[in-house]
Amino acid sequence: MCGIIGYVGRKNAVELLFSGLKRLEYRGYDSAGVALIVGGRMTVFRRAGKVDELSGEVLPQGISARVGIGHTRWATHGPPTEENAHPHLDCRGKIAVVHNGIIENFRPLRDRLIAAGHSFRSQTDTEVLAHLIEEHDEGDILAAVQAAVRELEGAFALAVLSEDDPDRIIVARMGSPLIIGKGDEGNFVSSDIPAILGEANEVAFLEDGEIAEVRRDGLRVFSPDGTEVAPRLRAVTSDPFSIQKGGYKHFMLKEIHEQPRAVGETVREKLAAGRIAFPELPALPTDFERVYLVACGTAYHAGLVAEYQWEELLGVPVHSLIASEFRYRAVPVGPRTLVVAVSQSGETVDTLMAVRRAKEGGARVIGVLNTVGSAIEREADGVAYTRAGIEIGVAATKTFTAQLALLSLLGLRLAAARGRLDPEKEQPLIDSLTALPSRIAAALSLEPVVAELAERFYTAHDFLFLGRGPLYPIALEGALKLKEISYIHAEGYPAGEMKHGPIALIDERMPVVVLVTGSFAYEKVLSNIEEVKARNGIVIALTDRPDDPVLTGIADHVLPIPASGKLELPAVYTVPLQLLAYHIAVRRGTDVDQPRNLAKTVTVE
Repeated sequence: MCGIIGYVGRKNAVELLFSGLKRLEYRGYDSAGVALIVGGRMTVFRRAGKVDELSGEVLPQGISARVGIGHTRWATHGPPTEENAHPHLDCRGKIAVVHNGIIENFRPLRDRLIAAGHSFRSQTDTEVLAHLIEEHDEGDILAAVQAAVRELEGAFALAVLSEDDPDRIIVARMGSPLIIGKGDEGNFVSSDIPAILGEANEVAFLEDGEIAEVRRDGLRVFSPDGTEVAPRLRAVTSDPFSIQKGGYKHFMLKEIHEQPRAVGETVREKLAAGRIAFPELPALPTDFERVYLVACGTAYHAGLVAEYQWEELLGVPVHSLIASEFRYRAVPVGPRTLVVAVSQSGETVDTLMAVRRAKEGGARVIGVLNTVGSAIEREADGVAYTRAGIEIGVAATKTFTAQLALLSLLGLRLAAARGRLDPEKEQPLIDSLTALPSRIAAALSLEPVVAELAERFYTAHDFLFLGRGPLYPIALEGALKLKEISYIHAEGYPAGEMKHGPIALIDERMPVVVLVTGSFAYEKVLSNIEEVKARNGIVIALTDRPDDPVLTGIADHVLPIPASGKLELPAVYTVPLQLLAYHIAVRRGTDVDQPRNLAKTVTVE
């Protein structure tokens, strides 16, 4: 959840650290801090609040340093205060630690260290690390970190800086993402590639249990048993422009408008001579007898859409399950089970734990990911990538529609491999997915109308979103987007379930967004709209039948959706809901790109 950055080299570390922290704020923004070696002394700056508030204090001082570590926090243990902000120091003020994750056994370690005379200043689990490393420090900071890490339980990524050994940063990973990078003027450590774009030319993703030494002139990596191994470096291919707003007011709006490209590149990559191909999945499983799609948050909604599509295509039971629940349920998992793990980052800890649970049961696992080099990639049997590019806004937009497109393609490919879809029936479906970027572009043209609706309803206290069939998960996603960034209470329901409870909430102040398509249960949804109107609810209908006089006669507002095939529908209906959430949030004055209490990549349980 938190963001870690570190640099040692010939450039001024202060500027590089703050630049990297700003790019990592999507991982957490409760507080921030940096530790620097200035004039041979450990110097720490930290405060509650966002990175800009800290950099506004530090940068004008003109401090110069050639080595440092930094952190932006998403609070787990202790509120977001200056005392709980990272970096944390040992008793002597000579060892600084930044950390992402949770040390599960920090309480007994803390009690032991207090009994040994250590003094604690914060409520965090992280401070234990600084004192534990101090306890093991006999003049070699690398050996001290190795010894301390052996005592830890939980998931963590950490970076350590020592005043007595200022020419290197020691880093370690267990369960939380961490990369090391090589640049022309120095070397880096970071939670993610965006923080060091334009500075590092090559990066290596640390494996669980590995510890690394980052020096100005090189990188060293050690396996869990202490054996030195060669860093697995790969070139950095992303463009620094991809993490700029490009003229848009917010990253979220930019990323909403990037969806035709994100979906188009995802689809085009999987089509070879008009046929679907997944070259990264050479041994595509075909003999499975059940399928589970496991994911969290928005990715779970993508899995729900795939559940509706795949159960028709594959002819076996298909279930989309929340990853944090999957690992604790007694669902049947065996060698003829296919598990598809959907995660933008590939580091979502609950999804990673679900993958491990599936592997323990003998299942075959496919990861649907947007990020190369992730933990899920390393543990899955195969991976299929979306090509959405870097997504900075905390609320997922382009990665979601890219997941929808990829899952549709993967479902078609699996169906064909199992002999359930002949080429004549497959080709029209492929053609419809090929047309999806243009359908999304058409949906984006509705933005002025959506903005007018946002102006009308931004003061609402509650929203209800209704859909049937494959549009039910989109109702869930629409509600999630609205509450994520506008802080309006919103719920998504299957339209047929409205009368089993939610209807009690409907009155003349309740906007009800209804997703209506002529291709699925149209008359039933019209009846649900009538039920809303009978309670004086306000109906906002998104529909591909905008000229139906029955619908226009009962809905208060009708938003015309481009006509689409059944595989395209979910993505096309998603776009206006993203825009509605965005414009309501802007009108309410919330922080769209960094909504309160959220983080982009959830790496703690």
